[in-house]
Amino acid sequence: MTATEHLVKRLPNDIGGLPAEPIQRVEHELEPWEKRCHALADVLDFHKIINTEEKRRGVEALGSEMVGKLSYYERWIAAFANILFQKGVLTPGELARKMAEVEARFAEEAADRKPCP
Repeated sequence: MTATEHLVKRLPNDIGGLPAEPIQRVEHELEPWEKRCHALADVLDFHKIINTEEKRRGVEALGSEMVGKLSYYERWIAAFANILFQKGVLTPGELARKMAEVEARFAEEAADRKPCP
């Protein structure tokens, strides 16, 4: 197989047989945002907005560089956003506004938790 054929036939997450460091398996408790991401995937699938196959293709569409840099659930979030943009369910502006709201709420809650001097 030529290098070009290899690039065309292999998807970004298809790393079987390639040289790599050993996989570091680390059991860890999921962060709250990771649990919410997983719940979001279930809701999107239940309501037939994004199914498992679309999610897989969405992650692959991120490309090998992004797949290599993002964590497992970060890939899901990026794929969900791109798919929702493509389907017209969500716009980048709507997502940016919501993210700003959440960030402001988080900052306010953090300020409320700080002890007074």
